[in-house]
Amino acid sequence: MSESKTMNGACHCGAVRFTVKLSEGIDEPRRCNCSICRMRGAVAVSARLGDLTLTSGAEILSLYQFNTRTAEHYFCSVCGIYTHHRRRSKPDEIGVNVACLEGVSPFDFACVPVLEGARHPKDTGVSVSGVAGILRYEPSQKDA
Repeated sequence: MSESKTMNGACHCGAVRFTVKLSEGIDEPRRCNCSICRMRGAVAVSARLGDLTLTSGAEILSLYQFNTRTAEHYFCSVCGIYTHHRRRSKPDEIGVNVACLEGVSPFDFACVPVLEGARHPKDTGVSVSGVAGILRYEPSQKDA
């Protein structure tokens, strides 16, 4: 298990800023294949509910919910960047967009597991494998 790590984060325009204590550090990134995650394309890491503190911009965050309305997806209403969400599969956790974390890029991870969210057990009633696939990033020679 990775060691917890406290990091600073912000949206693209900087209007939303936060600190977060990551329960697994940044060593357990993931994506999901549900409809919203497919469209937003973010890589996320986990924090426990209550371990994310908004330091500015809470009033300009927009909340988006759909389907069962369990997950809570937060976006900056100025620049539109997804910063974090309360997880549907683990409502006691928050997923944090790694691209919003200071000094971290989604391209820092060569392989990112993609979780099975398109056939979520809360929708289908059927338990499915947790991992739907792997997303890989291989930099070109000039970027290496």
